[in-house]
Amino acid sequence: MRTEAFKFPAKAKTTFYILTATGVAAGLSSQSSYPNFLPFSRDSLLISSNFHEKVRSGVNGIVRSSRAIFTIASNVVDYNYSLRGLNPGSDEYHRKLSEVHLRSAKRILKLCEANRGFYVKAGQFVAAMGQVPKEYSSTLSSLQDQAVPCHFQAIKEVLIRNLGQDLSEIFLSFDEQPIAAASIAQVHHALLKDHQEVAVKVQYPGLELQMKLDITTMSFLSKSVAWLFPEYRFDWLVSEFAKTIALELDFIQEAINSERTAQNFRNNNMVKVPHVFWELTRSQVLTMQFCRGCKVDDLEFLKENGINPIKVAKALTEVFAEMIFVHGFLHGDPHPGNILVSPEGRNGFCLVLLDHGIYKQLDEEFRLDYCQLWKALILLDSKKIQQLGEQFGVGKYSRYFPLIFTGRTIDSQKALGRGMSAEEKKSLKQELKSLRMDDISSFMESLPPDFLSILRIDGLLRSLIKKLGASQRVRLLAYAKYALYGLSPKLNPESDLLVKVVLSRIKTNISYLQLRILLGKNEFTNCIGNCQLFKSKQLTNFNISHCSEVLELLSWMEEVRQLLIIRLKQMLISTGRFLEGIHSPFLP
Repeated sequence: MRTEAFKFPAKAKTTFYILTATGVAAGLSSQSSYPNFLPFSRDSLLISSNFHEKVRSGVNGIVRSSRAIFTIASNVVDYNYSLRGLNPGSDEYHRKLSEVHLRSAKRILKLCEANRGFYVKAGQFVAAMGQVPKEYSSTLSSLQDQAVPCHFQAIKEVLIRNLGQDLSEIFLSFDEQPIAAASIAQVHHALLKDHQEVAVKVQYPGLELQMKLDITTMSFLSKSVAWLFPEYRFDWLVSEFAKTIALELDFIQEAINSERTAQNFRNNNMVKVPHVFWELTRSQVLTMQFCRGCKVDDLEFLKENGINPIKVAKALTEVFAEMIFVHGFLHGDPHPGNILVSPEGRNGFCLVLLDHGIYKQLDEEFRLDYCQLWKALILLDSKKIQQLGEQFGVGKYSRYFPLIFTGRTIDSQKALGRGMSAEEKKSLKQELKSLRMDDISSFMESLPPDFLSILRIDGLLRSLIKKLGASQRVRLLAYAKYALYGLSPKLNPESDLLVKVVLSRIKTNISYLQLRILLGKNEFTNCIGNCQLFKSKQLTNFNISHCSEVLELLSWMEEVRQLLIIRLKQMLISTGRFLEGIHSPFLP
């Protein structure tokens, strides 16, 4: 059978040659500063070792860059020729587009598996972005569990170089087999001389040089794709990834983030952050308290220990909602391996937060605007959503905020957490067909960097909530509650007057109660209507669980009532004591 050779277009071919040459040059440039090698000096062996390591890194960089260039060039040609001549608004175009997305995602998966390291990290980063086509996120999600441990001899050299002592001088025992391995580091269990159990996180050697070359390649590729196809712009994605990965390589900063998070949750018995051993922590080595538990999505472990997955989902969502809306300082990589469930908590379990390398400090003005956005999303305030969209710099694209965060259209009047009607889905499908890749690129480029980080984190949380079997309503209600908390004045219980603190909390709780009543109104109406239909036998598949949200609301209202009574009593007692302490000139 005769097969025709697949030909690159002239423009793509030229770019391919330029990219290949640049990849080779980038690899060789890392070797531009060879050491002045003196074969008989006392440092000659060390210099020779460094020289050969640089040569190996350079050659490896050329191979990795060439793979990346070929993969991206193949994807560019595939998109260009598969979609040529098709009407962007037609069903045929969208069917073909989905097929190309899937083929391209599979090529990128193979690239990440071959190049490993930062490419795996980049694939994980893309998979967590809810704004990429589902073919990419679903295909690349398999990278979350792919990590090959480094040989212990290389890890031992990193430990000795950073800590300045042999392992036997520091540890009573050190397990050479890692208990966890990721794309940039692996973790070992060890026992200190005083018998304290610790987890030692060790960075793989040679990562900084590899990172510079890989990021340079990715950046150049994104610019080249934009040159070939102006509507496909990914600079924002590469830029965010580069910032993220640079933060993760500094273990000193990770230790600082860890301690700050522990301080933020010091009064929350549902959260545990491992203690940092600063005397054994360096830029490439992090030593922390060893904590036992299972991955947050290990349903079998939860079942064996009598832990309700729905409660875990609720606790997890509230922890991250508090980070986003109240602290403005949030963990940037909440995948299952970084969150453990320990059965040792006062409430039957607690969440152990690990891996604090990627954190995002939100701008205070952005944090408050984001709280306002969620309040508007919950209250279906379309005018406020569009106003905030202007402040975020996305203009007309703000109409898609409800769709991105709550699964509703901006004109929807459906209850929170309820799916769209058939009519809404049909209308939305027609509207989305008119969107071009240029619109999506413009939207993503317009968003503030803080927004991009939150979108990624929110995508990871949604996935975890789904795995735990909880409805997205759990997430929506948690976001609603903490958005209101985030808008209330920040008070210090240790320095501010108790009366002021209590009144502020009461005001916030009342606001949330009003919101819950508003949200429960539609649920209550639907429940009563369904009960009547069921009674009249017009509805045959009615289940009492349909009214669970209403029952939950009524239960929560009773809890709030009890809480308000307790707070008021505390305030009255404190006020009485304060007045008793004031000496009146009219009294003897």
